[in-house]
Amino acid sequence: MATIIDGKFVAQTIRDHLKDQVALLIQKYHVTPHLAVILIGDNPASQSYVRGKEIACQKAGIQSTVVRKPSTITEAELIEVIDSLNQDPSVHGILLQLPIPKHLDSDKIISLIRSDKDVDGFTMENVAKLTNGKGDLIPCTPLGVMRLLEYYQIPIAGKHAVVIGRSQIVGKPLASLLLKENATVTICHSKTVDLKGLCRQADLLFAAIGVPNMITSEYVKPGAVVIDVGISKVDGVITGDVHFDSVQALASYLTPVPGGVGPMTIACLLENTLRCYQKLVGV
Repeated sequence: MATIIDGKFVAQTIRDHLKDQVALLIQKYHVTPHLAVILIGDNPASQSYVRGKEIACQKAGIQSTVVRKPSTITEAELIEVIDSLNQDPSVHGILLQLPIPKHLDSDKIISLIRSDKDVDGFTMENVAKLTNGKGDLIPCTPLGVMRLLEYYQIPIAGKHAVVIGRSQIVGKPLASLLLKENATVTICHSKTVDLKGLCRQADLLFAAIGVPNMITSEYVKPGAVVIDVGISKVDGVITGDVHFDSVQALASYLTPVPGGVGPMTIACLLENTLRCYQKLVGV
């Protein structure tokens, strides 16, 4: 029976530590860390996520500003917003809440965020650094996954890690982080042949595909560590990519959804905000 990884607890320990760090830094440098979040339109899920980030910042002693813009905003107007935040010395971190309206090019807009204020780690400069094993602003969800493995002292070096999903937000950066820790990494996706067979070879299995309950016991080697990064709603219930009940009997460690990777994402956002602050203040 799997040990259930408690993401809420680990995230809270990180947040408590950050709160103490922030208080000490404000006392010493008389400058408060400041995260600016750009929210476009009235998508209920995005509004909820942004509110969660605001609350987390407040609890950690980090100033949070939400720049709200209508879904009709033009690219030129949004670029002006980015430029203003880039140039504002009181803003240490910038986050563009995704998704944004289809008439806007998210890759282009993200590329305009200053790399040293890029709390999401999505700019080309930060992606390149991560690929080269030198990243210090790392996408929050993969960073959260690595923090969970570290906290539970789960060995990575020499293990076969299988990542299902190749997104720029989770799959690819997670693979880079695992490679840096000397895992042997296989990335699978929708065109992968014999997905079940490859997954059954995994010592560490990471599901990040967004298909509810897809990963059943048939995909899992006995004793594997299974990390569920997926999040979907099925009949109003938040559900992961992993069929929890069937996999729990086989895995050695397993993350629940909710309460696994999710809380770690916001904790690592705060961590990245503090890292940007330290760079810009010269700590």
